[in-house]
Amino acid sequence: MLQLQSMSGHSKWETIKRQKGANDAKRAAVFTKLGNLIAVAARSGTDPTTNTALAMVIEKAKASNMPMSNIERAIQRVADKSAAAVEEVLYEGYGPGGVGVLVECATDNTNRTYPEVKLAFSKSGGSIAEKGSVAFQFSRKGQIRIKGSGEDLLLSVLDAGAEDAVEENGEMIVYTAPTELAKVRSALTQIGVDLIEAELTFVPNTTVEITDANTAQKVMNLMDRLDDLDDVTNTYTNFDIKEY
Repeated sequence: MLQLQSMSGHSKWETIKRQKGANDAKRAAVFTKLGNLIAVAARSGTDPTTNTALAMVIEKAKASNMPMSNIERAIQRVADKSAAAVEEVLYEGYGPGGVGVLVECATDNTNRTYPEVKLAFSKSGGSIAEKGSVAFQFSRKGQIRIKGSGEDLLLSVLDAGAEDAVEENGEMIVYTAPTELAKVRSALTQIGVDLIEAELTFVPNTTVEITDANTAQKVMNLMDRLDDLDDVTNTYTNFDIKEY
């Protein structure tokens, strides 16, 4: 029988983030982050029918109940010559227990963003690192979350061009080569697979197992501090907590 492959570096952080969810108190911050992502994606074209990256971010925004008026305003920022340009930056660092952390940001002012990210690391017992010193521990992948599980769905996913997949809480997390993300997403849509989310991500090549509860809490405090920053759009880490 065909079995699901196991991603060697499948980190628990993505799972924990989804379980935590976005509560109403943080909704405005979530919309700010999504708006920045939309503005960045729209630089390659404001039409989501021809700009797959923009289409995927819009899907993510709709899944978070972001109003269409907010989405449209974020897209229009590209045409607003008076608005500060939003750029993507990636910061790297180490957290408690030596875990590697990547921090994706979308910002119009790196002189504001960098000190905020650096302070979040230092307050949590971690440290920001030089460019390239952490990123090599991760691989860039396309990631698609779909509803459902089982061998039949896996066969469809693999036929669509996916590299790998793991089952998790009634969903399947599909991994693709970065350049194949749009193609696989389109193929799955055409055969009627129920897509939840599709995006580029960083997957750890190996994971750092944390067994000490105190260290685990410090790592979670760091990730929460980073996620609370408006300019931070995504965070990735290679820790593996058996129980949390």
